[in-house]
Amino acid sequence: MNSTDLFALLPDLATFARVVEAGNFSVAARQLGSTPSTVSRQIKRLEEALGARLLERSTRQIRVTESGEQVYRHCRDMVGAAAGAVDAAGQLAGKPQGRVSVAAPTAYAKTVIHPLIPGFLRAFAEVDVQLVFTDHDVDPLRDGLDLVIRPTRTPPPGLAARQLGAVHWLLCASPGYLAARGAPGTPRELAQHDCLWLGETADDHRWRLRQAAQTQTVEVKGRYIANHAGARFEAALEDWGIACLPDFTAAEALRDGRLVQVLPQWTFEARAYMGPVWLLYPPNRFLPPKVRAFIDYLAQHLGDTSQPAQTA
Repeated sequence: MNSTDLFALLPDLATFARVVEAGNFSVAARQLGSTPSTVSRQIKRLEEALGARLLERSTRQIRVTESGEQVYRHCRDMVGAAAGAVDAAGQLAGKPQGRVSVAAPTAYAKTVIHPLIPGFLRAFAEVDVQLVFTDHDVDPLRDGLDLVIRPTRTPPPGLAARQLGAVHWLLCASPGYLAARGAPGTPRELAQHDCLWLGETADDHRWRLRQAAQTQTVEVKGRYIANHAGARFEAALEDWGIACLPDFTAAEALRDGRLVQVLPQWTFEARAYMGPVWLLYPPNRFLPPKVRAFIDYLAQHLGDTSQPAQTA
């Protein structure tokens, strides 16, 4: 294939990458500002030019063939290189401007990220922010976002990562509840209290606590079960029991005395949504000034400067 024919295929190769990442023609077409029929024709034209079947199609979904997987890897790199070229030009321009999109878990986004946004908007008058509240597993490459915030012990491969601190879990109750029922002195005593727990899995009522090398598991009960940290937080304030809460949800109430930490010498081990919090983004060598500015801003307010950024 000569260079002229190759250049003519570049738009179709980029479209193929978007189709694979989107999972179907309709979503890819919306993201590209095109139509499903146009996208389908592009893929068919690409398959004919390459002489290989790239996708197996059905009425509802697509499946990438073995050849398609190989081609997609190169298409992804091609799109990434193009984005890097644009980013490099933007870096030379030097002025942060445009929109930054960032996704974060709902509770973390509301309690930790949202309060920081006004300060960023004031500091960078030509940058807009789109904050996406979601508890789904989001990928910046697949979902077309600049940044994703995710609590995870290990950043996923293929993405650059910068640590923004960590999420710890606490047991908390109101002074009113503790005055009426007393404060438990050991994890075992939690079984005699009203507890506010998640209820997302069959064993969420089995709380696991650790102190040095010692671990205890206790089955708790209570009249209110809620899989939203904000709901458990509000119920605890209303004296309904001892709640398991991420530290960022309880921090202000602990400072002003509306809540009291229970069993502070023990560590509550949540099954998920705990540990290091990572800011994830595509591993481009050159980041647009708007994205770099937002990363630096979050790192300044939340980051652990002892933790270097990790790259793919």
